Amino acid sequence: RRRERNEFVDNNSNWLGSRRGGQPTPQLQLPPPRPAAASAAESLSLAEASRWPLPPKFGVETPRLAELSDLFDSGLDQWGVDIFLVDELACHKPLCAVVYAIFEKRDFFNKFHIHPSVLVNYFSQVEQHYKQENPYHNAIHAADVTQSTHVLLNAPSIANVFTELEILASIFACAIHDVNHPGVTNQFLINTAMYFVTYPNLIPMNVESELAIMYNDMSVLENHHCAVAFKLLQEPSSNLFASLDDIQRRQLRKMVIDMVLATDMSKHMSLLADLKTMVETKKVSGGCLLKLDNYSEKMQIMQNMVHCADLSNPAKPLPLSTHWVTRVMEEFFNQGDREKALGLPVSPMCCRETANVEKSQVSFIDFIVHPLWEAWTELVHPDAEHILNTLEQNRDHYCELSAAKEAESVKEVDEEHLDEAERQQSDSKR
Repeated sequence: RRRERNEFVDNNSNWLGSRRGGQPTPQLQLPPPRPAAASAAESLSLAEASRWPLPPKFGVETPRLAELSDLFDSGLDQWGVDIFLVDELACHKPLCAVVYAIFEKRDFFNKFHIHPSVLVNYFSQVEQHYKQENPYHNAIHAADVTQSTHVLLNAPSIANVFTELEILASIFACAIHDVNHPGVTNQFLINTAMYFVTYPNLIPMNVESELAIMYNDMSVLENHHCAVAFKLLQEPSSNLFASLDDIQRRQLRKMVIDMVLATDMSKHMSLLADLKTMVETKKVSGGCLLKLDNYSEKMQIMQNMVHCADLSNPAKPLPLSTHWVTRVMEEFFNQGDREKALGLPVSPMCCRETANVEKSQVSFIDFIVHPLWEAWTELVHPDAEHILNTLEQNRDHYCELSAAKEAESVKEVDEEHLDEAERQQSDSKR
């Protein structure tokens, strides 16, 4: 079975490279640089920030504030909150609302001396840099991953494992992990960059594909997400971490980069292997959660936690899960349309005419998602059992749909053969 999983990853490396797809969008450049005169002396002091008026609750202006507040009261700490309802209630600013609610819940405003207006300034910009025209990789996905990680961090088995700074870094990394995503895979950017370099007279290089040149084909999108996020922090009125000392800033930056780069699906098997090793070590130690005394061990857990949250759609309640499937498949199909237009081979699962959505979901769960969540569930046992159960129920649902679709296809073929036989018999009688 391990060999089957490895073959599945190898054979689907193009679309697993980021699980991405989508329509092209312009302006993938980094935010404009700060003026040369900007310096540490210009950073807003806490005294200056304290005079700012407080932003609206959850950082968003919405006529449905009471409903949003009730939803967060009941669902912020729960697995499977309706993030699409959050988007609706927050007037399509789900990321700002979710991050604000989490910062308030975890008392980060006080612990890290962050003025709420600074948080709203920063995440309003981040939200604008998420491309809402992407069916999948948009601010709703970022908010979903952020809230999912918040829930995973609440598991009693790891409640005392991480420092407040590490938790802050995890939440921040989730919120920015796909910022400015163009809606296509790393492999698409690499392939098109090579295409434009090879045939420069046919069509000019587009902004998206230049990213592959910039980052030397290595974790192209993930590097870009980090660069955009940290560039936005350079504006004094948006500098969330102005109150951290230099050591804390360096630590946080390193943690965020390490977590975001690990969301590159080409690193999935390595992450999973590390997680399984930790599970075995936990068993040998007598079942107690590991005492994570060094950076490497802690980071492996944090990377896998964010990775689990990023791959949590199949483990959400079925109505949410199916909604996410529709969105991600539309991005895949959009990428396939672009590949056809360029005369490039269409990536797996990106062809509208041939993709078997139900069957692909079963395979994705069997070979990618389930092994990851199974290992995580063992590590934090019993805190994630309900998540794994939901994942398995959703798999059964897609198995049933796939079987029904296959049976219908066989029936149609049989009917075609019967019609052809009757036609030939009729012709012979003539």
